[in-house]
Amino acid sequence: MRTFNGFQKGMNLGGWYSQCDHTKDRYDNFITEKDFEELSHWGIDHLRLPVDYNLVEDENGNYKEDGFARIQKVIDWCGKYNFNMVLDLHKTAGYVFDVPQETNTFFKNPQLQERFFRLWEQFARLFGKYSDRVAFELLNEVVEPSDSKEWNRIARNAIRRIREIAPETYILVGSYWNNSAQAVKDLDAPYDDRIVYNFHCYSPLMFTHQGAYWISGMPADYRVEFPSTLDRLRADEAKYLDVHFPELDTDIKGEITADYFEWLLGDAISAAEKNDVPLYCGEYGVIELADPVSTMNWYKCFNSVLVRHGIGRAAWTYRGMDFDLCGPRMKPVLEELKKYL
Repeated sequence: MRTFNGFQKGMNLGGWYSQCDHTKDRYDNFITEKDFEELSHWGIDHLRLPVDYNLVEDENGNYKEDGFARIQKVIDWCGKYNFNMVLDLHKTAGYVFDVPQETNTFFKNPQLQERFFRLWEQFARLFGKYSDRVAFELLNEVVEPSDSKEWNRIARNAIRRIREIAPETYILVGSYWNNSAQAVKDLDAPYDDRIVYNFHCYSPLMFTHQGAYWISGMPADYRVEFPSTLDRLRADEAKYLDVHFPELDTDIKGEITADYFEWLLGDAISAAEKNDVPLYCGEYGVIELADPVSTMNWYKCFNSVLVRHGIGRAAWTYRGMDFDLCGPRMKPVLEELKKYL
């Protein structure tokens, strides 16, 4: 498995140009150049910039030049403060990962897929010249396993068209179950030697999403520390949640240690090694409802496995989005936690 050099330790800028109200005030003030200066002291080598199509397209697919200019500004600030950057298309026309999936039409609509291809061609024309420090992430978090075959086809076509314009740019591709590590094995073999397999990790969810209002059945007052035992988390999932997550389907007993994450990432690591592809964790983190010490303990445990295997990563997220790392809550442990990003 090759190493994704320059993208080993990063931070997400979630909520700035994605999953937001898409107003000028949000764009201008949620994150500023001062934050880039602050992050330059965090010991990280890159930033992941999630963007929704709304930033650069209107509802008819016409381009918004000011949106592309905002991305250019981020690239310029990354250059000034010595960061590489992942440009992540977080939402595309017809596909949003965090809504009922029956409302998405992207995977069945050739016109929307063509719009997706053209947008990536435009990104390639504008930003492919930064191939030494800007990587492209095709789409954030495909959800349904049933879309896997179609997604592989779409991703391959997108890569082919990007390559006609930006032959050297690294391109990140994730799989279904919201970029689950356990689904990486179902990605196609890499198109070329500039492809990176991408996954996300918020496991075990009963800890990282404790009290989360968007998890069906999760009690608002549910709290659990880390480390905890898998038996407790299994029992709590069965008691409270309306869905079962395969991240707990392991024979590992007792308190969660790095062995759990070795098991969880095993299929992704094997797929990356088989195809000699770099492996990257584009999102990982803990909800701000968890106590700070437990949050740091989780980061330390998970990070030990990422480092052992040379897996690049970007923590979710710098500000807000229910996973805030820069606010007052994390100050007592932040300097220690920075070691484990």
